Amino acid sequence: MDWRAFANLLSSERLPAAIVDLDAMDRNVDRVLDALAGTDKTCRVASKSVRHVGLLRRILERGGARFRGLMCFTLEEACFLHDRGFDDLLVAYPSLQASALADVAGRVAEGATIRPMVDAREHLEACARAARAAGTTLEVVLELDVAYQPARRVHLGALRSPLRTARQLVALAREAASMEGVEVAGLMGYEAHVAGLPDDSPFSRALNPARRALKRLAVPQVAKARAEAVSALRQAGVDLRLVNGGGSGSLDTTTAEACVTEVTAGSGFLCSHLFDYFRAAHFEPAAFFALEVSRAPTDDVITCLGGGYVASGEPGWDRLPVPWMPPGLSYISMEGAGEVQTPLRLSGHGPRPRVGEPVIFRHAKAGELAERFTEYLLVRSGEVVAREPTYRGEGGCFL
Repeated sequence: MDWRAFANLLSSERLPAAIVDLDAMDRNVDRVLDALAGTDKTCRVASKSVRHVGLLRRILERGGARFRGLMCFTLEEACFLHDRGFDDLLVAYPSLQASALADVAGRVAEGATIRPMVDAREHLEACARAARAAGTTLEVVLELDVAYQPARRVHLGALRSPLRTARQLVALAREAASMEGVEVAGLMGYEAHVAGLPDDSPFSRALNPARRALKRLAVPQVAKARAEAVSALRQAGVDLRLVNGGGSGSLDTTTAEACVTEVTAGSGFLCSHLFDYFRAAHFEPAAFFALEVSRAPTDDVITCLGGGYVASGEPGWDRLPVPWMPPGLSYISMEGAGEVQTPLRLSGHGPRPRVGEPVIFRHAKAGELAERFTEYLLVRSGEVVAREPTYRGEGGCFL
């Protein structure tokens, strides 16, 4: 869709509005299916990168048998999704919140499959207490830190789990085996420095060669660490029902590992603008938001109402939404994306939106857009075919 098509589509809609192109999203699902072709892997969908029940259902339906389960970001979110008909839920971030663990254990006792992540004895103890109180057993997943560590005190990757060796994993698995109420069922190792690191970024071009070099060095190291961990755990008698790895930015490399049973994908389905800057990831934009042009302070500047939807992570210009349509718009450097208004400079290379017309933006992170809107307009073949609530629209607020 070009800008004029968006403007016509939104002519009777209240702005700001968020839009998802279902045709583009379907093609992104197909790209993940292509990555799985010829392998025995399945895809677990990262719900944090969607945060919309209707879209999660559509993604799983199109993925068919090759898509299995969701990766959730909190225990509360897992319960929220289970209550809406989803199952096989892996909670990727540990929590010791007793009430949330009790809610999970209660649903597991009734037949749900919800697996918390653990990386410490304290996590095991909290899960075990909740499980025993509910008269059930919680299956837990161990997380292996697979960051690239070429030297002491050098840690290139997300600071996640303290479990960095197969020996540490086996030791924690043995502690779990001694506790009533918990059982180790899987292993996860997320290579954030491969799957989540843009290596063709226009915002920091000088660093792109170093990022690509890091990925070349890190991929074999990640594969070796995961394989050693899986072998050690199985030799210790642990029945691993799942071995999870990767993300939208590492599908080609993670699916090549024999020990991995499933890969995760999330951001690729909606393709926020940070995923334009990966050499190995090829998705198309599917999620947008529109702001009203509310004033024109100078001949070469238009000002939109709202717009300060800045993404999490390392601060920088790449965390701001990108003015997408019409082409030729750029931020005013001293204002950026504002809390209540966003001025944009016109370059003269595209049509000039008039006061009252929309400017189309793309968010930096796919799931975080849903925190700003209570519903998405779902578009197919250039027409709005549904309007459905985000998590926020259903009262869901988890982090």
